[in-house]
Amino acid sequence: MIHFHQVSKRYPGGYEALNRLNFELQRGEMVFLTGHSGAGKSTVLKLITLLERASSGQIIVNGQNLSALGNRRIPYLRRSIGMVFQSHRLLNDHTVFDNVALPLVIAGLGAAEIGRRVRAALDKVGLLNKEKLYPLVLSGGEQQRVGIARAVVNKPPLLLADEPTGNLDPELSREIMKLFQQFNQFGVTVLIASHDVSLIESLSQRMLTLKNGRLTSDSKAHEESLRQQ
Repeated sequence: MIHFHQVSKRYPGGYEALNRLNFELQRGEMVFLTGHSGAGKSTVLKLITLLERASSGQIIVNGQNLSALGNRRIPYLRRSIGMVFQSHRLLNDHTVFDNVALPLVIAGLGAAEIGRRVRAALDKVGLLNKEKLYPLVLSGGEQQRVGIARAVVNKPPLLLADEPTGNLDPELSREIMKLFQQFNQFGVTVLIASHDVSLIESLSQRMLTLKNGRLTSDSKAHEESLRQQ
């Protein structure tokens, strides 16, 4: 599903956010990307969604070589990727329903299909009874759930999240992570960038650790080496 091969990202001025990064995610995996602030976690997600392009190396996402993907094809790539942000990025002057519906409106779906999909997504995140409310009257955890519903309403095969629990208390953080696990159980590939190592370790999922733009550990590779001993 995702393949990074010798991927580097350098910014103007010489700052190197990623340095010859290699990793693979198989279809249907749920993986956490962790590391210190500035390790390169958010950069990885930006490269996958082509918010930025790699300086060198090769990135394959869902069978597409991103270095060969023209700018006109980027919107179609993003339709197959759900993205959840730490800051929610909701439209405060739109209802919960309208926020979740936005990707479907952009895709040109009809009103009946939009209504069916939006309510199904809200039901999955436990907010079906709040579709007429506005984001500002919701709690932080509820706003994050709206963001998750919006990310999955288009039924993407790949779901990315950038510090989705960064503003939440530990109990709400666990609830949000359980939602991601539920979507993964339905076959969605999930990649979550998070600095909350204790929470990640409690979930027993594969963990990739970055340091200064390099991959320093892969818990899957470590487990495989232990089995071979």
